[in-house]
Amino acid sequence: MPVARVLDKASGQIAEVTIGATKANGGSRASVVKVGGETAMPFMFDDGVMPNAPVVGMEVWDMQPTWPDHLAVHYKDVWNNPVAWAAKCQEKFGAQMICIRLIGTHPDNKNFGPDDAVKVVKAVKGATGLPIMVIGCDVPEKDNAVLPAVSQALAGERALIGFASQNNYKTLAATCIADGHNILTSAPLDVNIGKQVNILVTDMGIPIERVIQLQTTAALGYGLEYCFSAQERIRQAGLGGDKMLAIPMLATVGYESWRAKEAKVSAAEFPAWGPEDKRGPAWEVATAVGVLLSGADILLLNHPEAVAATKKYVKSMM
Repeated sequence: MPVARVLDKASGQIAEVTIGATKANGGSRASVVKVGGETAMPFMFDDGVMPNAPVVGMEVWDMQPTWPDHLAVHYKDVWNNPVAWAAKCQEKFGAQMICIRLIGTHPDNKNFGPDDAVKVVKAVKGATGLPIMVIGCDVPEKDNAVLPAVSQALAGERALIGFASQNNYKTLAATCIADGHNILTSAPLDVNIGKQVNILVTDMGIPIERVIQLQTTAALGYGLEYCFSAQERIRQAGLGGDKMLAIPMLATVGYESWRAKEAKVSAAEFPAWGPEDKRGPAWEVATAVGVLLSGADILLLNHPEAVAATKKYVKSMM
């Protein structure tokens, strides 16, 4: 006789966050995305509700990236033109939101200033109707100079802006409050630090419904199991009633996956690994599925084949 599974009903619920604002809500986006709202672990529909499907976003950089040829081939025609890049991600690749990564503002890269960043952000804003998020270069002093200008340029769009870390959150939190944006908090694969950052930004006055959290994403073979464990513990704690962890999660899947040797080295160097143009996007998809099952609500991907496969997986699971 089959044994009935005992349903695991949660006492808490993940906050629902809206990214983007249409004209009716003071912005200019053609669409918005909603994430969160779950009362169960991912896709466990017998245990609770999952009202919003996970979202797949794509990155637009403010400088030419150094990517392997089998990824670069999809972007070489646009990677010196953020406007064309954003439009291609939306129209050809099916991105559901656009992430502008201001890696060129890093002092060791192009050392772009606030005016340069604002120019890129405004151009991308005009090129797409998708919700927008912006990630700084993760150098606190530079981000504190650049991100307030970017935030003001996007005022009213209810963008998602990060990173806010334990030791560098005050400036970004204040500017997100002033300009009506969501904030992206970050922690180095540490549940307690992540919770503390969430407490700090909400104590400054940001509503919990405007916070997204990021635990440093690790790719398949490069710490994915530790990343999975941290995110799963966060989601379980949130569902268990911890409001400072009951916050949607974002994972930088593409950025981390393409740092893995297995995703980018040529088959000529490692013939047994198979063709790199198949292995690379497969590495990204495998990482994406892992973090999805641990509770990630937003995935940032790079390879268009990975975007298509991940969206197909999400649709089938929903």
